[in-house]
Amino acid sequence: MLWHEFTIHTTEESVEMISNFLHEAGAGGVSIEESGTLNKVRDTKYGELYDAPLNDIPEGQAVIKGYFSVETEMDSIIVTLKQRIEELSQYDIDTGDVCYENKIVNEDDWADAWKQYFKPLRVSKTLTIKPTWEEYTPESEEEKLIHLDPGMAFGTGAHPTTSLCLRTLENVIKGGEEIIDVGTGSGILAIGSILLGAKHVLALDLDPVAVHSAQENTALNGMQDSITVKESDLLSVFKHQSEGVNLGVSVPVNMVVANILAEIILLLIDDVYQVLEPDGIFITSGIYKNKEHVVQEALKLANFEIIDVNREEEWIAFVARKR
Repeated sequence: MLWHEFTIHTTEESVEMISNFLHEAGAGGVSIEESGTLNKVRDTKYGELYDAPLNDIPEGQAVIKGYFSVETEMDSIIVTLKQRIEELSQYDIDTGDVCYENKIVNEDDWADAWKQYFKPLRVSKTLTIKPTWEEYTPESEEEKLIHLDPGMAFGTGAHPTTSLCLRTLENVIKGGEEIIDVGTGSGILAIGSILLGAKHVLALDLDPVAVHSAQENTALNGMQDSITVKESDLLSVFKHQSEGVNLGVSVPVNMVVANILAEIILLLIDDVYQVLEPDGIFITSGIYKNKEHVVQEALKLANFEIIDVNREEEWIAFVARKR
């Protein structure tokens, strides 16, 4: 099968926003390759070794590729994407010297090519992400495996925001919590939460492809009884609960986790407050350094108390308590 491969050369800072633009434009898959330079500060606290550059992408730069079916009329899509990317400067997001390419490729050339770079990854004291196609034996009894087949662009755990969020969850979950995971993607945070001791996770996403991916990964980990995946927004959980829909959790819940764009977090804060019980915890990642203070102030204005701030590279995760 043939596809349009639309390539955008930009900065790591703008990856999340541009990837979202590609999905909204109808991309059937998105691949992201960030700098592999050894000059990049890397977290090695869990024994990771980086003995060679992963690629020749300059430090701080990234290459994003969106894949569209060959029947797609690309001219109008490209015009819209370029316009939206240019508008990112209004949000203080530096896209760098953006350049674009578009060509026709065979599905066999890209659909599985990324898998060779996705290896078992230790992301915290106890959590290791294991792709389904890789063999791996845990190094100790405390090591827990997240079995994952993320599909294209739904989260492998390698991105700093995801690994940061998993480590934050490891520090916060005490056991027995009912959690809502907003924008679940591959379901990686929901699965990690159950492994860390949560009682049940309601995993929400508005993208039906992401919902399917999360359902498949939930089954891969044998967690169908512990994770409920729904195509829904956050506030709709009240309606679902009133209609007797089985959500697996009782709203208000103990905790909400969201690893999504800062711009979306700002829109969700009041909704999160409503679905949390008093003293409930909101963990939010996906926040680039230039949005830290904006999100921090919005949380305070919404009557959240920030009880911890975790960082990795230039990304931030907040742990906030509902007052």
